[in-house]
Amino acid sequence: MASRKNERLVNLTIALLATKRFLTKSEIFRTIDGYEGTTESKERMFERDKDDLRRIGISIEVQGVDPGFEDEPGYRIHPERYSLNLGELNGTEVALLSLAAEAWRGAALGVAAQSALVKLRSLGIDSDFDAIPNLSPRLNVQSPNFYPLTRAIADHIAVDFTYLSSELNEELRHVHPYGLGSRHGHWYLVAYDTDRADIRTFRLDRIVNQVELVSKVNFFKSDPNFKVLEYLDSTLFENQAVARVSIRLGRGHGLRRNATVLSTDDEYDLCEVSYSNPSHFTDYILWHADDVIVHGPEEVRTEVIKRLQTLVDAHE
Repeated sequence: MASRKNERLVNLTIALLATKRFLTKSEIFRTIDGYEGTTESKERMFERDKDDLRRIGISIEVQGVDPGFEDEPGYRIHPERYSLNLGELNGTEVALLSLAAEAWRGAALGVAAQSALVKLRSLGIDSDFDAIPNLSPRLNVQSPNFYPLTRAIADHIAVDFTYLSSELNEELRHVHPYGLGSRHGHWYLVAYDTDRADIRTFRLDRIVNQVELVSKVNFFKSDPNFKVLEYLDSTLFENQAVARVSIRLGRGHGLRRNATVLSTDDEYDLCEVSYSNPSHFTDYILWHADDVIVHGPEEVRTEVIKRLQTLVDAHE
């Protein structure tokens, strides 16, 4: 019973994210599998589903389908408003979340979910599957050491590995792993380095071999109040700059992960986005084409204009 409800919630979320206009309840009941029984029972199921989605932070907007008339209300989830606040996770929770994400991702791309979008189109309701952000809290980790490290963190096991330093030297490191965290497209291990007698940060893609578990369970103790993400922010990004950009509604989901929305109009969100490398940030801005407009700082705006002018000159 619970699995059917979960599937209905996933399909409802997909339909409300993909639609380009507000959907009435009658349209939802005709397109989403699982709404069965009398009109009253469907209404009760829908109200419970809305409450369940809102409890996990998914905001459903309500508006009349035709703003000029007081007609039946419609429902929609704006992609740019869609987010799940997971907070800070320990090693065990990260591993469990990764497994759960795989199941959700399979559901989001399954036959029933695709069927809901097909039904929307058959009713003449325009929808856009590509505009939907990742439904599951996907953990995009390429490193083969991610899962061994989550076990080491959860069980307090010391590990050894060879690390490629910023000077491109391979160094053997002996550490007590405290936590894993993601910032700006990279995963980091925060650990106590026993040789240096200090807490250090390691990028997972610079670990050049398979990490080795070298102790028994509960070999070391860590501070239960230690905040991995706060530590990463204080050490990795203390010299970050902030850009002010306009991001088209429903676009630029990657940029929005590090953005604070200042204001919204009919076409764009005005946002502040933090960055550490101006050149890389400019590359990322240009990749979004006219979905992003840079207002400042001047160094980034000038570089964007310069590169665009070079592109124009090359094609004249």
